[in-house]
Amino acid sequence: MKHYTEPIQADLKAFEAHFKDTLKSPIALLDVILRFLVKRKGKQLRPALVFLAARLTGLPPTEKTYRGAALVELMHTATLIHDDVVDDSPERRGFFSINALWKNKAAVLVGDYLLSRVLLLAVEHADHDLLFHVSTSVKAMSEGELLQLEKARRLDIVESVYYEIIEKKTASLMASCCAVGVSSVGADEAAVQAARLFGRALGMAFQIRDDLLDYRQYDQTGKPHGIDIKEHKMTLPLIFALQKADASERKAMIRTVKRDSDRPDRVQALMDRVVALGGVNYAEATMRRFRDEAVSHLAAFPDNPAKEALVLLADFVVERKK
Repeated sequence: MKHYTEPIQADLKAFEAHFKDTLKSPIALLDVILRFLVKRKGKQLRPALVFLAARLTGLPPTEKTYRGAALVELMHTATLIHDDVVDDSPERRGFFSINALWKNKAAVLVGDYLLSRVLLLAVEHADHDLLFHVSTSVKAMSEGELLQLEKARRLDIVESVYYEIIEKKTASLMASCCAVGVSSVGADEAAVQAARLFGRALGMAFQIRDDLLDYRQYDQTGKPHGIDIKEHKMTLPLIFALQKADASERKAMIRTVKRDSDRPDRVQALMDRVVALGGVNYAEATMRRFRDEAVSHLAAFPDNPAKEALVLLADFVVERKK
């Protein structure tokens, strides 16, 4: 079976060397931390989106495309570092986090440094369009985190607010990746917007799949995973179930999230009810609607290997197991 990165293997390999050059510093401590970051890179989903979006137009990537992929990856890495500090997280992708190894002060400063590299890299090459797309997603992600923080205290998230949160936190970055890729090869505004809409819908499906992974593991093992519940996150399966429950049951379910999220028996009972009330099925159906919406936006582009790969990516997003 083909993998969605097949048309851009050479692009990603060349980008890896390009990105390493971007992450170098004469400051010894900073250089050590930056080399550590390069070694623990993830699946490169976001750079892959940039290159696939560029090739979606039928044009090959340019030097500007490589800079755009670097901008996205620098910005995303900076936000992950800052997230780990905020969450006091000791791990990231199976490795120690920056804050666990070098403490919070160094982690915050490294995150700030990466954001400054985003600004300088764009300004030095007058890539104002790319900077606009990336900055738009940084703003949205910050707003999404703060909105979620505000709502988590009261646990009063309704479905429309949930969509607003995940659009800002997750979908905005994928939308920017696609807009950056298409813009980097000089495509017109209509193509940029079609790519942005594809990325937004893909990101919505991606986040709902994340919500469902808790329930997938629970369904397979019979044991409550419930990480989202323990962190007092209101995800789509739970939001839908609360809408379907009567008033007294709704109060009991919310009480479990607020007060008993550290008790496996209560978490298991809550997850049972979410499944029984149709929360998981509803979230699955909603995720697949966003997948279909994403694919529909690809109609604006000619048929080519990148377009096929993006359809494969949309399928991967909704079927992934982790």
